[in-house]
Amino acid sequence: MIDGFRMFRVFVLFVVVGGAFVPLNAQRGRGGAPQGPPPVPRLAAPIDLTGYWVSLVTDDWRWRMVTPPKGDVLYVPVNAEGRRAADAWDPAKDEAAGEQCRAYGAGGLMHLPGRLHIFWQDDATLVVEADAGTQTRVMHFGPNAQTGAAPGNNVQPSWQGYSVAQWENDGAGPGRRGRPSNVKPVHGSLRTVTTRMRPGYFRRNGVPYSANAVLTEYWTTLQDEGVDYLVVTNILEDPQYLAQPYVRSVQFKKQADNKGWHPTACDAR
Repeated sequence: MIDGFRMFRVFVLFVVVGGAFVPLNAQRGRGGAPQGPPPVPRLAAPIDLTGYWVSLVTDDWRWRMVTPPKGDVLYVPVNAEGRRAADAWDPAKDEAAGEQCRAYGAGGLMHLPGRLHIFWQDDATLVVEADAGTQTRVMHFGPNAQTGAAPGNNVQPSWQGYSVAQWENDGAGPGRRGRPSNVKPVHGSLRTVTTRMRPGYFRRNGVPYSANAVLTEYWTTLQDEGVDYLVVTNILEDPQYLAQPYVRSVQFKKQADNKGWHPTACDAR
C-alpha cells in the first residue's frame, strides 16, 4: 500500500509540476476523449465590434469630405484603363442609369464620413450598417471563410457584395500549447473577404473598381485613455483597373449611443 501511495503522489506531482498545471481533462484532449465543438462565432469573438462608431477623418480629407475634381487619382495605383475610366466619369449619366450608389459600394463605403452600427443578426452573421447611403453589409461566418472559397454563382452581384468572415486570434491558436479549443483568446481581429460586388468607385469622383475586384479587410480594436477605437484596413485587388493592390486604413471612435445617426440617400455628386 505504501509503494502504491508513493506512486500516486509522484503521478500527481508530475501532472501539476511537469504538466504546468494543465488540467487532466485538457491533457486527455490530446489523444483521449474528444473535446466539445468550438464555440459559435459570436461567442468565439476575441474582440467586440458591436455598437455605434463614428468615422475619424484624420487623413485624405480632400478626398473623403468633399467630392474631388474629375480625373483626380492621386495616390490610387490606377493603370491606364483605370485612368481612362476616371477621366470619363459622368455623374449625370450615373443618375440617369440609377447608379448613384456607385461610391457607396463595399470598395468605397468605409471611407465615406459617417457612422456605423454593428450588431449580430445571429450567432454566425455580423451586420454592419452605414448611415452614408443607408447601406448594409453582411458578414457570413462558416465553411467559405475557413477555405477561402468564393460564393457560388447563385449569389447575385450587389453594391456590398458577399463577405465571408473569420476570426484571427493573437497568440497561440486553439488547442496549441495545452490550451483547450474552447479557451477564448485575449485579442485578435476580424478578417473579411468580399467578392461579387457591382462595379463601383473608390472615390466619389469616379475612380473605379470592377465587378471582379476582391476586397480583403482586417477589423481590429484598440483603447486609448478609456476610449475605444475601431481600425479597418482595406486591401483591394483589381487587375482590370489597378496596377497593384490598393491598401488603406480608416479609424472610427465608439459612441455610447446612436446620437448623430442619420441615414442618407446615395448621392452621385
